[in-house]
Amino acid sequence: MAKLVVLKFGDGSFEQGFNVTLQIGEESDRPSVELTGKLPPCPEILLYYTRWQSTYLQLGNGYRLDADKIQVTNVSITQDCHELAHILRLRFNNWLQAQEFRTLREKWLEKLQPSDEIRVILQSENSYLQKLPWQAWDLLERYPKAEVALSSPSYELIHKRRAPNPTVNILAIVGNSQGINTQADQAMLQNFTNADVSFLVEPQRKELTDSLWGKNWDILFFAGHSSSQGHDGIGRIYLNKTDSLSISELKYALKQAIERGLQLAIFNSCDGLGLAKELADLNIPQIIVMREPVPDQVAQEFLKYFIQSFASGESLYQAVRQARERLQGLEDRFPCATWLPVICQNPAQIPLTWDELTEPLTQPVINHVPAVEQKCGLKKVALSSLLVTAVVCGLRFLGLLQAAELQAYDQMMRSRPEESPDPRILIVTINNEDLADQTDNGKPLKGVSISDKSLNQLLAKLNQYQPKAIGLDIYRDFPAEQSDLVVKLQQTENLIGVCKGSDTTTNIKGIKPPPEIPKERQGFSDFVHDNDNVVRRHLLFMNQETASLCSAPYAFSTQLAFRYLSSLGIESKFTNEQSTKDLQLGNTILHRLSSRAGGYQGIDANGGQILLNYRASAKIAEEVTLRQILSNSIDANAITDKIVLIGVTVRDTDPGDFWSTPYGSRLQDQMPGVMVQAHMVSQIISAVLDKRPLLRVWTPGLEIIWIGVWAGLGGLLAWRWRLFSKSAVALVVGVSSSVLYLSCLSLLVWGFWVPFVPSALSLVSTVTVVSIQNRGQETGDREEGVRV
Repeated sequence: MAKLVVLKFGDGSFEQGFNVTLQIGEESDRPSVELTGKLPPCPEILLYYTRWQSTYLQLGNGYRLDADKIQVTNVSITQDCHELAHILRLRFNNWLQAQEFRTLREKWLEKLQPSDEIRVILQSENSYLQKLPWQAWDLLERYPKAEVALSSPSYELIHKRRAPNPTVNILAIVGNSQGINTQADQAMLQNFTNADVSFLVEPQRKELTDSLWGKNWDILFFAGHSSSQGHDGIGRIYLNKTDSLSISELKYALKQAIERGLQLAIFNSCDGLGLAKELADLNIPQIIVMREPVPDQVAQEFLKYFIQSFASGESLYQAVRQARERLQGLEDRFPCATWLPVICQNPAQIPLTWDELTEPLTQPVINHVPAVEQKCGLKKVALSSLLVTAVVCGLRFLGLLQAAELQAYDQMMRSRPEESPDPRILIVTINNEDLADQTDNGKPLKGVSISDKSLNQLLAKLNQYQPKAIGLDIYRDFPAEQSDLVVKLQQTENLIGVCKGSDTTTNIKGIKPPPEIPKERQGFSDFVHDNDNVVRRHLLFMNQETASLCSAPYAFSTQLAFRYLSSLGIESKFTNEQSTKDLQLGNTILHRLSSRAGGYQGIDANGGQILLNYRASAKIAEEVTLRQILSNSIDANAITDKIVLIGVTVRDTDPGDFWSTPYGSRLQDQMPGVMVQAHMVSQIISAVLDKRPLLRVWTPGLEIIWIGVWAGLGGLLAWRWRLFSKSAVALVVGVSSSVLYLSCLSLLVWGFWVPFVPSALSLVSTVTVVSIQNRGQETGDREEGVRV
């Protein structure tokens, strides 16, 4: 089995050194070894390279550069070039034998045998690092079947869709040939067996692009002049005597050719690393270029030897190495010819052989799994998913996940899109200044209510503008002293008073309603909070205890909604289903929570509870102060046909009427009771009139299926990505968890609270279980000598 070795060079420079990661594994398999090391700073390497390159360029030798740059004469400095090449090779190998890099070198020697066929891929963005003579690395010379390729750290797998070709289709571009012999290239290309070669000789740009679009090509070949120019080293090919092109100017045609199956591009021309860099951005599988200016004869000989090896059945890498090494016979006249050819590889692709180019191309499978192993793996995933689902649902049934579920629910409530305030509600707040205005000659107020005088004036002002309903969210368990106020409390038909039901946990019998307000205009103010004291549920109605001082059957918010909706011709009733007894307003049914709903492990059956879908608004409704109302500084339109809520918002006066909500449980973040009542009223009338979603939960069976689906997904991810690194698996699990969260959030916006924490727990748990099983199987297989 062939081996794949990847050397990843991280951020760095020759002045600072490079972090290096070594990966070793079987071809088409995940790395079995990964190790990190470092190459120390070595700025002098660049000096040795530039000195050698300067001397090399002075040789001339009929390079396939831009025809205008061809040197007519050749300075006899061949010996100097040989000597500088020797120094560069020596310094380069000394650098690669540094102490910091030795652990990687030793691991290489430990894991790879000289008989192994090895593809070595160097991943780096540093252009000078790519130009160094890696073929002269002494470690590679120990492995006669190893060849080096260059790669960018960024790459992508191209999904091919071409039909099988009966022959290998080659598009051969013969560009500007001034001063060089490209006819020899054409003759050698015709020596390919089982190949259909189409020649474009000094084509125009349109002719080239039309050809790239017109056929399913396997190999693209170019012979002629080329160069890499500018600070960014952008490569250019010279089509004819007047036209030159960069790869970016052929981008769309080349992308089409690659998507239709182009496997290999050969640029038998000068200074090709710039061309390779741009082609790599298009994710072409393999490219062969000359890293420096190439003499005409060297280019021809390389092509001849490569064709002979590749067409005879050698792998691409072996064909390149054999052709490159055979150039050594020319190095007396053309120094360093064996350094010139280099492969540039897309690591996501596996190089095809000559014979495979005539077979159907299917989507590459990086991690091939035999059918028997695949069946066993899927069975393992299914069993693990069922086990994890059962355990997680058991924990949920016992209530062990309730706290985490409710916290996730609160976070999603805060993450919903912003809504506008409810325009049908006006809140009259009583603050410290309002209380100070009511001292009534120093006489203290009774309880926390406003004075009779102020309440009388307030009701008179409000009735003047005809609101649809008035809610007095202030306890008044004592009779009014002013006769005018007594009459207003008795005869204001749209006024709802408040009382409090008995609390069996504290043996408190409740708080009586205002004695002047009849029972049909009374509503209880009781809230239902969870174990963490957060109000997430809305109590619509309940059966009061016989001894309770508050006998109102409906909640304060429900009564206000009734008054508002009845003025629009919408009446309330209960559904005919005796087991549920849901409240119905028009066509809208307020479905009660079941005894085991969502993240709750038990709902009191005595009363109609729904989830409180807080309005996602920084301000639930328009607010005015008592002083503003009494001073006539409010527009009549702010009151007419509205629901007016009256309540105290001073913590020092009534600290017990501040509540923890999903929007905050800290003391300074708690919400005044009158604001919570406004959210409850808004929820009911918005559901009826605006079809705003009411929050519901799925049936237990559907929730179990949902949890099981995410457990199964976790198992599939762990099994499918088992051949990748732990960090890759962690990234995939993180993305999947994010998708789960966004799905739950979207469903919450649409009105469904689905379990996030149990689903996320099942996803991660199944990944963990299957990963442990994978590692155990790998260990057992290694002990039996079986490769997984």
